[in-house]
Amino acid sequence: MQKGRAVGKSVVLGIESSCDETGAGIVRDGELLAHVVASSMDEHARYGGVVPEIAARAHLHAFRPVVRRALDQAGLRLAQIDAVAVTTGPGLSGALQVGLAGARTLAYSAGVPLYGVHHLAGHVAADTLEHGPLPEPCVVLIVSGGHTSLLLVRDLVREPILHLGDTLDDAAGECFDKVARILGLPYPGGPAIDRAARDGDPRAVTFPRPLTRPGDDPYAFSFSGLKTAAARWVERHRLRGEQLSVADGAAALQEAVADVLTRKALAACRA
Repeated sequence: MQKGRAVGKSVVLGIESSCDETGAGIVRDGELLAHVVASSMDEHARYGGVVPEIAARAHLHAFRPVVRRALDQAGLRLAQIDAVAVTTGPGLSGALQVGLAGARTLAYSAGVPLYGVHHLAGHVAADTLEHGPLPEPCVVLIVSGGHTSLLLVRDLVREPILHLGDTLDDAAGECFDKVARILGLPYPGGPAIDRAARDGDPRAVTFPRPLTRPGDDPYAFSFSGLKTAAARWVERHRLRGEQLSVADGAAALQEAVADVLTRKALAACRA
């Protein structure tokens, strides 16, 4: 046992670099000691989406400062870390490689084990920091920028996560980003759509609810058709010279996405 390490309470340093955020967290026996994130979102905003090369370069610049700040926040030295965990995927290849290389170096320097963590498992596990152990089994709905998934989780550590359904094309977050661009709203699209929707009427526009008809896969998602429907709605108004209510379009889109997510999550819980 190395000096400074509490008996029976492992201290784990976690590294995340799957997309546009460089993150480091430190946990001891389920207690979050530090959480530091550096985002390169502003660098991607001018392009209307995440540029993989820019993301990887930003991780290179941010990695060491983020880890240093996390250790300072926790009041620890690297020698007091018992293990290092790192996101291994899914995510942007170049971005993941930066995090993995950095995590390997840290683990080697500290002489501790290195553990690879599936990105979606990390999303699920994060909930335990606030709410404690998950009920077993449980259904998990993950909605992030690049993922929309329904998962069945039994034992998060010992059993593989079962994918009940995933998106067949665009994730919900990608749909928001693309429709926001069509509506002339800034990146990232999710917050922009949400702000615009506050002044809109979700019933003013009827957008489709993909894969919710009888016979459709009850757990699969598809948002490319919803994106196309929004684009056609905008184009019709422009061709007719009619004023476009961005607020109504944003509210209707948000309502449609939320409706699909809710229906499918409830269907999985009732199965």
